[in-house]
Amino acid sequence: MANRITVTICGEDYTLMAEESPAYMQKVAALVDVRISEIMSSGRVSRMDAAVLVAANLADELLKQQSTAENLRSQLKGYLDDVNKAKSELSECRRELFKLQQQKQK
Repeated sequence: MANRITVTICGEDYTLMAEESPAYMQKVAALVDVRISEIMSSGRVSRMDAAVLVAANLADELLKQQSTAENLRSQLKGYLDDVNKAKSELSECRRELFKLQQQKQK
């Protein structure tokens, strides 16, 4: 069920609907509000230009985070492959040890 919440961004009220909690949506709105305010306070920038710059900056951050996450997933897959290989080698060593112990007992 979608949550509906009214938030204030840059002095304007916006109604948001999302599956996330109202507290989360409030955090999102606060982040956007802070980012727009920072850009607007740095000079003569219209609200629309500030919003576009914030959107571009957030998109850049998102893409970089996605790339980082993909790199971490890839590293984790490599580590899991190494663990599985080591487990297979351990099983083979145990089989060999068992065979040698059986031969020794004969």
